[in-house]
Amino acid sequence: MAEPSCPTQVRTLMILGRHQQTTARPSLIVTGPAAAGKTTALLNVGRTCHLAHTRRNPPPPGSAHAAVPVAYVLVPPGATAKTLITEFARYLGIPVAARMTQTQITEAVCHTYTQAGVQLVMIDEIHRLNPRTTTGAQTADLLKDLSERLPATFVYAGINVTDTPLFTGTRGAQLAGRAALVDCGPLPARHGFREPFRDVITDIETALDLQQHKPGTLPRHTQYLHQRTSGRIGSLTMNRSGIGGGSMRWLQPPVGAGIERSSWSRARGAGCSQSRCGDAGC
Repeated sequence: MAEPSCPTQVRTLMILGRHQQTTARPSLIVTGPAAAGKTTALLNVGRTCHLAHTRRNPPPPGSAHAAVPVAYVLVPPGATAKTLITEFARYLGIPVAARMTQTQITEAVCHTYTQAGVQLVMIDEIHRLNPRTTTGAQTADLLKDLSERLPATFVYAGINVTDTPLFTGTRGAQLAGRAALVDCGPLPARHGFREPFRDVITDIETALDLQQHKPGTLPRHTQYLHQRTSGRIGSLTMNRSGIGGGSMRWLQPPVGAGIERSSWSRARGAGCSQSRCGDAGC
């Protein structure tokens, strides 16, 4: 159950990290099975951090280069240290020439990220790294080096990270010792007096780009959606773009489900006519 708690934990780690200058700042690892909502939680954390930074530090009028508080990097399949640091460079548009060495790219990344004011670095698909191989070990060392050189908090996400070689050996022990672990599993319909799954659906509904949508339409069907997705955020958000485009057939309740089809028809019609989807798919 990671989605509601991730932003709070990251905020705490970022505050603690401000007073840590000589070594790597404390980090966070979001783990769990596939389609559990790890990337969703990661992106939500990044969005929360970016909006909070923008509110506190609005860019001055006429500023051509606004601060970039958040960076998101996807670990490529079979990543080497050079391909991964190239992904870091690509995120901020740092030019990388074919003849540049890994050290040169790393220096450019560290300088540019520091100048851009990056405070949070999110690394997704971290389970693709295998420190037991030579290239995997070099890539893990690169991440350790970056976490020590950049004044930013690192958040990693991957599938069942605790079951991978990432936590074994000397390098794994270093990473595990510096990182807090968040297990991202299916959200329960109820947790004490709270309703975590309903809260997530409410947030997703708020993010939908529907101009004439009645708030509360989706949360009213929380029970059905929880049964359909088994409480997995990934399964729910995977269809969010379809909902925004008016294609709500996936969410269409079957006959006898106890949900009025008229409300779904109205929502679907509003989505198709009012969402900014153009003519594609409508």
